[in-house]
Amino acid sequence: MNTPSHLHNSFLTRAASSLQENWPSIALFALGLLIWQYAVAFLQIPQYLLPTPSEIFLRIWKERWLLWSNLSITMIAAISGFFLGLLIAVGLGTLFVFSRTAARALMPWTIIIRTIPILAIAPLMTIWLGFGIAPKIAVAALACFFPILINFYRGLGSISREIGELLSLVNASRIQGLLHVRIFAAMPFTFAALKISSGLAVVGAIVAEFTGANLGIGTLIVTAGYQQDAVMLFAGIIVSCIASVLFYYVVVAVEKLCLYWPEARMG
Repeated sequence: MNTPSHLHNSFLTRAASSLQENWPSIALFALGLLIWQYAVAFLQIPQYLLPTPSEIFLRIWKERWLLWSNLSITMIAAISGFFLGLLIAVGLGTLFVFSRTAARALMPWTIIIRTIPILAIAPLMTIWLGFGIAPKIAVAALACFFPILINFYRGLGSISREIGELLSLVNASRIQGLLHVRIFAAMPFTFAALKISSGLAVVGAIVAEFTGANLGIGTLIVTAGYQQDAVMLFAGIIVSCIASVLFYYVVVAVEKLCLYWPEARMG
């Protein structure tokens, strides 16, 4: 049985290993902040043009509750849109596998929707769905569903000819082939898309807040822009970036749990 001390030591070991692997990027990030800090002071750049990192992080600390309350609203919309986009993509991808006619009929429309800029879709969603959380969820779902659809559909069709012949040999139905073979073949492709879509969902929710919302980190960013408050503008951008990175690593953690067979981990 794992004791608390054993779990603590295991956590420290993983943290040390992660730090050792990522120290170049951490060092480069710290160096960038240091150069930024002293370059602004040396060049005497006004705060309203480019604040120093210390001013930004101090503002984040002072306004932490305001930032957190608005960020939580944005992330609820982003995560909800992420799962809605996943659900739509999995449904359409499964339909495309079972019906070539549906794939030929609907795939061009998904491509057309994907080519429309999010900034053009967001105002429409606000007009159709109001100023609540619904348009944010819809835009986040639209932003992330296409990469998931393409990768999931590709993954479903990625089984080898030998596996397909084996399914025919054992008289497996299409449903059985889907549940026992194709879903597992599609999982590495799908998680690759999910890692991309995690950030797209956050961007979609924030863009939706740009066009019509009274709460959310996007609203804070727009308000700070109107007020020419560069410190708050940077603070909003930084906390939204941190949230996106954390969301990404949550998806990575789930991927490690789900892709447990050796071939998937190697891919």
